[in-house]
Amino acid sequence: MAEIVLAHGAWSSAWAWRRMAPLMAAAGHRFWTPSLTGLGRRAHLASPQVDLETHIQDVLAVLETEDLRDAVLLGHSYGGMVATGVADRARDRIARLIYLDAIAPEDGESLFDAAGTEARAIFEARIAEDGEGWRIAPNPMPPDTSPEDLAWAAPRRALQPAETFRRKLRLRGGPLTLPIAYVYCMIAGPGDGFARFRDKALARGWETREIEASHNPHITCPEALMALLDEILAG
Repeated sequence: MAEIVLAHGAWSSAWAWRRMAPLMAAAGHRFWTPSLTGLGRRAHLASPQVDLETHIQDVLAVLETEDLRDAVLLGHSYGGMVATGVADRARDRIARLIYLDAIAPEDGESLFDAAGTEARAIFEARIAEDGEGWRIAPNPMPPDTSPEDLAWAAPRRALQPAETFRRKLRLRGGPLTLPIAYVYCMIAGPGDGFARFRDKALARGWETREIEASHNPHITCPEALMALLDEILAG
């Protein structure tokens, strides 16, 4: 059994992973799905002050209050920023880090830094135009998302506090030394912002896997994602 702790993606929250919960339980794992501040069931706590550090503390609080040890961190998309910070701060509690089509940042990088200048310009324009100067409206969901899933997800997606993308990650304990795996979703959207992180994983010798899925396999193909995660955990 593994204690698997999620750092979910931007605009999303624990609700988006509800199909994974019974699969995790059937595989013998406990799956912890904290909702990051300002999103999901905690959307009412959104404010201009919510930043990356807030979200790191959200996940750290689960590890500490539940006294989790030898935990597996699963960071999806933006959640890779959060999971990296958590892995740094809780080195004695984390056994493995899995990035799922995620940002895998360097020390001193924000999401904007890791995503590149073109993506940053697009986001900053959306903050100014649609986000009242402090929030970012959601990206479109992958084009293969079913109409039923779009109807379910769209009302639940929340605007992302912009400082979560702007704040730079600071690793306090130096480079991470724990086992790291990277899962790349092969059905990429326009611009494919995650291939560079798969290439980074390959260059660094991390375990690198691919899944025949678009960016949200926890929604579009949860059984395939569960099978792949179990392969990684068994290795």
